[in-house]
This record gives sequence, C-alpha cells and structure tokens, in this order.
Amino acid sequence: MGRWRYFTAHPLTGQILHPALPLSNVEFGSEVNGPGSFTATISPRWLRANVTALMPHVSLIYAQADSFLRWGGLVWTVEAEDAEYRIEAASWSSYLTKRHDTHGRLNGRGPYVNADPCNIIRDIWAYAQEQPDGNLGVVVDSTTSSAKAGTPAEPWSSYWYETPVLGDQVDDLVSEDGAPQYTNTCSFQTNGTIRKRLVLAYPRLGARRTDISFRTGVNIVAAPPVQYNGDDFANVVIGTGSGEGTATRYAVDPVRDGGLRMESVLALPTVNGTDILGRRIAAERKRRQVMGDVQEITVRDHPAAPLGSWQIGDDVQVSVHNDWVSWTGWSRIIADSYKPGENEDTATLTLQRADTFHYGSPETV
Repeated sequence: MGRWRYFTAHPLTGQILHPALPLSNVEFGSEVNGPGSFTATISPRWLRANVTALMPHVSLIYAQADSFLRWGGLVWTVEAEDAEYRIEAASWSSYLTKRHDTHGRLNGRGPYVNADPCNIIRDIWAYAQEQPDGNLGVVVDSTTSSAKAGTPAEPWSSYWYETPVLGDQVDDLVSEDGAPQYTNTCSFQTNGTIRKRLVLAYPRLGARRTDISFRTGVNIVAAPPVQYNGDDFANVVIGTGSGEGTATRYAVDPVRDGGLRMESVLALPTVNGTDILGRRIAAERKRRQVMGDVQEITVRDHPAAPLGSWQIGDDVQVSVHNDWVSWTGWSRIIADSYKPGENEDTATLTLQRADTFHYGSPETV
C-alpha cells in the first residue's frame, strides 16, 4: 500500500500539529456501526519533545498511504508502556460519547413521530456541532430510509434532565433490525483540506463484490479455522407474526434431511400476512441448514483483492482449503484492521456469514 505517513492536526482549526510521526506497531481499522480504532507506539524521547502534537482533546491523527487517507480519528489515550508510549485513537463517531443533549429535544428539533432514523442521526450531529467548540467538521450522508422511529403514543425524544449521551442515541437508532448502518471515513479534498465523513447507508453498508475474493494459498496468509456450530443449525423453523394469543400468525417450515429434528423460532411481530411469514421462515430454514463459518482472516496485498479494495459491509467470497476442510462461502466484512509492515502490509478482516443478515423491513422477503 505504499509508503506510510502518520500525522496529527487540530480538531477545530485543521492546523497540522506534526507532519510525520515516527510510529511503530501501527494497527488501525473501521467497523460497521462503530468508530473503529487506531493503536501505535512511539518513543518517549520523541514524545517529550513534541508533547502538544499528541494530546487527547486537541489532536486528530491520520494514516496516509499512496497519497490517500486510509484512516482518521481522535486521539483518546497516550500512556506509558514499558520503554514506549502507546497511542489509542477512535474515529469520528467516538466524539459523540463525550457529548450530551444539554438543551433537551436536540435544541428544539424533537420530538419525532414515525421519523426516519437517518434524519435524527443528522440532527444529533448538527446539534453536537453547533455548540461552542463542538464543530468537528463531520459531514453526515443525506441517505434516507423507510425505517421509523417514534410513535404517536411514544415519540422519540431527548430530555435534558436525563443528560443523554448523544453517542448512545445514535447506537440505539442503528441497533434495530432493518435500521440504517454507518461507518467512518476521511479523504483529501481538492483544496487540500480533509473531509470527515459519516457514511450512512440503507438498507445496508457495502455491496456484494464479485471483483475481489480471498483464498488460502493465494491472498489469505494462513488457513483460518472453519466453525461448524450446531447451535445455529435448524431443519425446522417455526415462525410467529402479528397478533396475540390464539390470533397470532403462525407457520412452520420443516425438512427431513436424514438427521435429528432441530427447531428454531423466528419471531416477526410486524408481519401480518401468513404468505409473507411462510416465505421468511422458508428462507431462514435454508440459511440455518448451511453450516460452516469463517469469522476472521488475515490477508496480504494481491491482485485478487488489493489491500483497501473493499469497503466495510461488503460481501466477499472466501475459500478455505487445507488437510481438514474445504469450504467456500459468502462472508460480510464487518470490521477490518490494517497492519503496515516493514516488508509486507497485511489486513485482518472480521467476518460474518453474509446470509445471516436480513435487510429491509420485516415484510420484505
């Protein structure tokens, strides 16, 4: 990924505090619905001479390679560790963990009834950044969704006397099934400034990628374990939909496959039609019958998937072949972690099986 450069800047002015930090043991990455992280070590001798360049509260840190910004975030911790100082940082969304709604209703923006969570997330960021010394300069995507937050009986609101944490509010809005998803990015603009962006996506981050792949013996550094988990397996799925008591929508999708009967329940309280319920549980049963899962791989730079060619949330094909197993499946990248090296850069990808995700509203098949 080219020659690496790490530098710091002031969070309010953008002024470069140090243009090239001599960091070691660097590791950084992004994630779905979280800030990701950055860790590194630095010589105490250097830090003593440049203490203002790496202070929490007044320092942003960036990783750059091949003239592109690969990561950016806020310095949170600088602490002594043996003969080195350890630096810890997290990206833009971590800032909201230190911000509260001190006015109530996001300074008059709420309450919200049947509101798009994307709009509320933008309002949370707008409120945070309109306060004195609070403008981090984060731009939130203009994405819209069909998800809803708040009802006439229980509007979504924010009360000053509860001193709500803005970061917790965003986490709640993206935690529901079918909710929008986000990740953090940064990039150079043509005028030389840095764009800090909250990528907001619906119904999901990422896309199914057929142009890149990961295979043992090609770009996977070492064969990872393949887990076959009976707790997730089912050949019978029982579905419940809307209604209460004996009026509850109910369906069962069984298959006889020569093994023990293993059941799983899928509760979909907003599904009103038995035909939709039947299709959903049939899809769930097919998913649960497929066993095998790779949860993490470490990859090298390779034409099959150059480092940095994927986005957080992408579905990618993973193939693991060794003396014990031969497994191929689609996996979703939910986090990545880059490790720049003296001889070779690598990245560790945290994965979940792609078919474990249901996107869109519960009524969508």
